[in-house]
Amino acid sequence: MQSEILTLERRQLDLDAGTLRLDPGATKNADPRVVYLTPALMAALAEQLARVDALQRKLERIVPWLFPHLRGRRAGNPRHEFRKVWSTACTKAGVPGRLLHDFRRTAVRNMERAGVARSVAMQLTGHRTENVYRRYAIVNDGDPRAAVEKLTGTFSGHTGGVVIESRSPSS
Repeated sequence: MQSEILTLERRQLDLDAGTLRLDPGATKNADPRVVYLTPALMAALAEQLARVDALQRKLERIVPWLFPHLRGRRAGNPRHEFRKVWSTACTKAGVPGRLLHDFRRTAVRNMERAGVARSVAMQLTGHRTENVYRRYAIVNDGDPRAAVEKLTGTFSGHTGGVVIESRSPSS
């Protein structure tokens, strides 16, 4: 499972600025990106930094990785895959069988629904072309109805739930 996350180093995270910098060449399209973090994600990453700090003290050496192995013979070394952990997490979250890529589609869809400018959404997701981006911006049966309700002032808002689309990018 290829990941932009597993290769992250602590130097790329700036909790004070609330950003994560993805280096050139480290992303799917090889372009550098700055990711602006939500408060919940900042809190989770601060907890992860605390775990890595404790590991450094235990190993008595610097661990540059943001997500190293925390135990066992590989402790302090970078992770190279997380297939088993991903599968377990999806099962515990009640969405077994989801692909990591499903969440990229969900991000696109959520940004479209929230009215984020397409150029900004494309920058955040790393899409270079509108054509590829549109493959992720799936319209479901309720989207046109919601658009009409917004235009007529009868929009009731969404429930706050997250819908995870799992259609393949080629569909």
